[in-house]
Amino acid sequence: MTLQERIEESKTHHFMTVFPFTTNHHANLFGGKAMAIMDEVTFMCATRFCRKALVTVSSDKIDFEKAIPAGSMIEAIAEVIHVGRTSLKVKVEIFLEDMYKDGRELAVKGVFSFVALDDNKQPIPVLQGLEIED
Repeated sequence: MTLQERIEESKTHHFMTVFPFTTNHHANLFGGKAMAIMDEVTFMCATRFCRKALVTVSSDKIDFEKAIPAGSMIEAIAEVIHVGRTSLKVKVEIFLEDMYKDGRELAVKGVFSFVALDDNKQPIPVLQGLEIED
């Protein structure tokens, strides 16, 4: 399998409905809840990519481009965008859909970084043990 094929196979989609208990006093999805969704879906994507123990080490700038109101549906899509020696970066975008209208639009985006760890919590090569063709 090539590196690009592995990236494609690890692409992860997560769908959910925004219910009132996940919203703030403006009836929009809490920013912290959106960030938790992003961290979770990027973690799943990164794990699917390398099948190693990982920890989140940072998140790059997160852009909240559009409020996500209660009663909406969202799709979070995560994809590996960079593979280092012991770390990888995963881009995530959250798309907003109205339940009763066609179409969707980008609401939130960001990048999360992960480090692969061994049983002693020490960094290990992300691609070690994977059959990646050049």
